[in-house]
Amino acid sequence: MAAAVGGCGVYGLELAGEDDAFAAREAACAATAVERVAPGLATARGVDADRLRTLAYTHRASRLLGRCGASVDAARALVQAATVDRSGTVAVRARDVRGTAGVDTRRAERVLGSVLVDRGFAVDLDDPDHELRVLFAADTCLVGWLAAESVRDYGDRRPTDRPFFQPGSMAPLDARAFVNLAGAGPGTTILDPMCGTGGTLIEAGLVGARVVGVDAQRKMVRGARENCRAYLDGDHHLLRGDATGLPLVDDAVDGVVFDAPYGRQSKIARHSLADLVAGALSEAIRVAPRAVVVADRSWTEAAERAGWTVADTFERRVHRSLTRYVHLLVR
Repeated sequence: MAAAVGGCGVYGLELAGEDDAFAAREAACAATAVERVAPGLATARGVDADRLRTLAYTHRASRLLGRCGASVDAARALVQAATVDRSGTVAVRARDVRGTAGVDTRRAERVLGSVLVDRGFAVDLDDPDHELRVLFAADTCLVGWLAAESVRDYGDRRPTDRPFFQPGSMAPLDARAFVNLAGAGPGTTILDPMCGTGGTLIEAGLVGARVVGVDAQRKMVRGARENCRAYLDGDHHLLRGDATGLPLVDDAVDGVVFDAPYGRQSKIARHSLADLVAGALSEAIRVAPRAVVVADRSWTEAAERAGWTVADTFERRVHRSLTRYVHLLVR
């Protein structure tokens, strides 16, 4: 593959997890024209660095010098041919993403570091002014200057470490991805009408959204409120209610996220599971233009009957006995 120097504003994205389609969809919350180019890698334009820092399934974005074949020699030729408009200290970090390229990354770092020293840089592996990312995957290599990294602090909010815990709580990493897909961000309001222990509310609040949580159980409302107080300084409102009859006016929020009950009847005695989900979908489309619905089965037909357009669906394996179906819905 011949080297092709990236144009102005072209970025390489290092995707997290194993589901590149899902990661790329979330990355589109912080970038435009996201395109998967190799296992674990994508390219994009117009990256919002602040927004990228909040993503769950993107590790880093680098401003590309270019793209080439997956060899050290090709990467060296690319860097030698590229225009470098910066100076100071540098570190070269090379990765063989998922071990798919079979490239000696230590050699890559030495060889490209030598090229940059010849261009006037000094090497500083501990605290460099600039970091050159060299990303090998399958038959592709992306080379670029690190521009933004996501904040990986999800271990600080493990469900078992929160003030209120119930088994089955969603991991913060996934909750963050789902609220991002629902449009969470500064100036937005996000609703979870089945909020449980409040995990999605916490993640939406941490990216700057105002959050509203509803749950049928008084215990859950109290616990979610306690959890939100432990992690959020911003607006959060918790109330007991029925997801099929929300106490909200039309178009009250910007996005809805809910995790439908898995493999059991609803805790609201008068609703079957099917009626609960159908009713929640109908209420969600009344109050928001966008929703993310997570479940242990497909609710595509129910969403379409409620008037939603199913923009995307993903099947995400959690463990041997659970696959999550993620529905991205737009009005």
